[in-house]
This record gives sequence, C-alpha cells and structure tokens, in this order.
Amino acid sequence: MANKKKVVVTGFEPFGNHAVNSSWVAVQELERLGLGEAVDLHVCEVPVEYQAVQGLLPSLWREHQPQLVVHVGVSGLATTVLLEQCAHNKGYKRLDNCSFCPASQCCMDNGPDCIHSVLDMDAVCQRVNDSGLGVTVSVSKDAGRYLCDYTYYTSLYLGRGHSAFIHVPPLGKPYSSEDLGRALQAAIQEMLKLLELDPKHDMHCNRKHQRQREHF
Repeated sequence: MANKKKVVVTGFEPFGNHAVNSSWVAVQELERLGLGEAVDLHVCEVPVEYQAVQGLLPSLWREHQPQLVVHVGVSGLATTVLLEQCAHNKGYKRLDNCSFCPASQCCMDNGPDCIHSVLDMDAVCQRVNDSGLGVTVSVSKDAGRYLCDYTYYTSLYLGRGHSAFIHVPPLGKPYSSEDLGRALQAAIQEMLKLLELDPKHDMHCNRKHQRQREHF
C-alpha cells in the first residue's frame, strides 16, 4: 500500500442548464473502472462555488498528498474530450451557484496570468488517440474562465504543476458515461506514465513554482 501512487479525481455538481453534470457521472464511472492495482484513487464532487473551491482544494492536497490531481468538468460546446494545458488567473465574471463571483475577478491577487501543467497534453492526447479507444481526445488552452478554469488554476498552484483538467461533453453528445469513464481512465494512465518516465518534472516544477511565488 505504501508504494501505491495516489491520484485524486474530481467532478462538479449540477449547475445552470446541466441538471446532470456529465463530469461527475464520468468520474463515478472511472471510480468503478479504477486506475489499476498500483494506484490509490480518491474521487470527490466539487461544488460550483468559488469560495468552496478555495476551501476544498487545499484540504485535498494536504490530506492525500497525491502524485496527481485531475479535475473534470463539463463543456456544453465540446464534442471531444478536451485536455486543458493551462489555467488563467483573471476574467472570472460569471456568478456561481451561490450567485457569487470574486470582486477582483481573479483567482489569486497578483498571481501569474497563466499557469501550465507540467504534463505535455499534446503527448497524452496522441497516445490516447493512437490507442484505438473509440473516443476522440483533443487539447485546449482555454478552460473557460469559470469554475473549471478557477479550480484548475488553484490546483496547479497548490500542486506545483502536478494537476490536469479534462473537459467532457454532456452525456450522449456523443459519448455515453461508459465512454467518458474509459477516456478518463486512458488519459490519466498516460499522464501517470509521463510523470514516471520524466524524473525532471519535479525539478522543473519546483523551479517554476518558486518563480510563481515571487509574484505573490
């Protein structure tokens, strides 16, 4: 047990027109499938609330001390599974489920405009698409300036880049919950392989995090 990799995967609660949030449905399907015997998987449903995210994410990182945290969100515009490469600090104008948004419209005051994952999402995308999964995966650099982007930015900062964000389409447009669960499983397994293959990730990540901290 002590040698198991720890991975946290989150989905979001319903919001707006998404009475059923496919992100949480997909994460529950992933929980059923698992990530293999060598991985200790913890899943969590995240409220669509800015202030709740600021309280929940530090506790997730602190409690589990994971090798990787993957957040999953729904995009009504997506027709493929999207791997987000980076997250943004500014532009949070949309109200959350509590009719709240940050007065500064920022995730972190004086934080860097953008934080990138240490993971090469293009490489993950190619590996999953080459595997014959039957679910198309694409890469994005705009997570949407709402709770998805906000959560990802917070987690990238807390985890020194060891985080990922995956956008999934609504259920049936075109993929089933089983399809989305398999896509999450395949993408996260490839992410873990990349982290294992490149020991420089930790070194690069620590340096980047130190540079980011100088801005705070």
